[in-house]
Amino acid sequence: MLAVGVVCLRCRQRSCAWRVSPSGGPRRSWSSSPGPDTDSVKPLDGVKILDLSRVLAGPFATMNLGDLGAEVIKVERPGAGDDTRSWGPPFVGSESTYFLSVNRNKKSIAVNIKDPKGVQIIKKLAAVCDVFVENYVPGKLLEMGLGYEDIREVAPHVVYCSITGYGQTGPMSQRAGYDTIMSAVSGLMHITGPEDGEPVRPGVAMTDLATGLYSYGAIMAGLLQRYKTGRGLHIDCNLLSSQVACLTQVAVNYLICGKEAKRWGTAHGSLVPYQAFRTKDGYLVVGTGNQQQFVTICKVLNLPALIHDSRYKTNHLRVQNRKELVTLLSARFAEETTGTWLRLFEGSGIPYGPINSMREVFAEPQVLHNGLIMEMDHPTVGKISVPGPAVRYSGFTMDEPKPPPLLGQHTVEVLTTSLGYDDSTIRDLLRAGVVAQAEIQ
Repeated sequence: MLAVGVVCLRCRQRSCAWRVSPSGGPRRSWSSSPGPDTDSVKPLDGVKILDLSRVLAGPFATMNLGDLGAEVIKVERPGAGDDTRSWGPPFVGSESTYFLSVNRNKKSIAVNIKDPKGVQIIKKLAAVCDVFVENYVPGKLLEMGLGYEDIREVAPHVVYCSITGYGQTGPMSQRAGYDTIMSAVSGLMHITGPEDGEPVRPGVAMTDLATGLYSYGAIMAGLLQRYKTGRGLHIDCNLLSSQVACLTQVAVNYLICGKEAKRWGTAHGSLVPYQAFRTKDGYLVVGTGNQQQFVTICKVLNLPALIHDSRYKTNHLRVQNRKELVTLLSARFAEETTGTWLRLFEGSGIPYGPINSMREVFAEPQVLHNGLIMEMDHPTVGKISVPGPAVRYSGFTMDEPKPPPLLGQHTVEVLTTSLGYDDSTIRDLLRAGVVAQAEIQ
């Protein structure tokens, strides 16, 4: 399923077009030699992902894998589907915009995994897939016969990625974990908010998104490991570990220096000036990482006296005298509009930018240039737009995305093409409620 540019497990030659199949025998696959139309080949073409995750972290990971060419089979509950299908308003028709935001390039199958026949369908699909992703509380899928050991028996080649709140083991492992709770427990809320105000939840679910990105990278590493060893493995990703790892220098300040963290609003604990300043009609954020940048800011603001002020000669001194300096800078920034400051800072070499609304974000020329608005034709609501992929590649493009699927839109297709079920078997499963198929008007 994935063999482009990898060492063959049979003969150890990189250019061989054979590899070990899940059943242990050789299977014809891609050769590493470039074909006539390599621009249309994506890194994960041929990789199949069975996705039992819901809400955000898991779906965000698998959507990014789907952008790279993987076939993502999203398993949902008949009738209800992914929790986020009901998270709204806003809705577009009957579709939740939350669901639409993280589920492009996927196929949806509706399977009742509480039914033994549904469990068998999942196991059969796992045997023909490369990756298995789930975000159930530890032990829940094991009770259903779909834990890692169960899947490894039928699919020893599978990279099995579990995404949880706290991890597979430990004193808190059985707790449910949502982004808001994890941002609190991990300390993220403790360092987010106004300097003298209450803790604040970040505007998007950064802990979920960080975990999705960690999972995305871990799955890629798991696939590489699988093609080195011929064996699958179990990946343990969790929200708590992801967010604590992302505390970076704030955590190290405590671990090495014993310095407790605090909230700084838009400011930075170790750099001054490095924050938002109110202008006559909005806000401008500026940052200084060295002395030359501070000098330049003073020149742009026409405050030359600050350059030679002994209190601000170094960043260390500026941090010590933060309050006085910020008061002076704030008074100056308030004298002009944001647009005026943008023109004055243009070409200065200083990191700067306005605090944009969503309307302003998606009107930014650079956002448009970077292709960060992706349009798709949805089967029931028509044309929709979502944020596009963050990364560009020279060897292929990510155009023509598939829209987020309807609940169970691809059930019959997947059972037919991936498992070879005949029409009679599928009709029986539909009648029994083991699976469901979306009706597109």
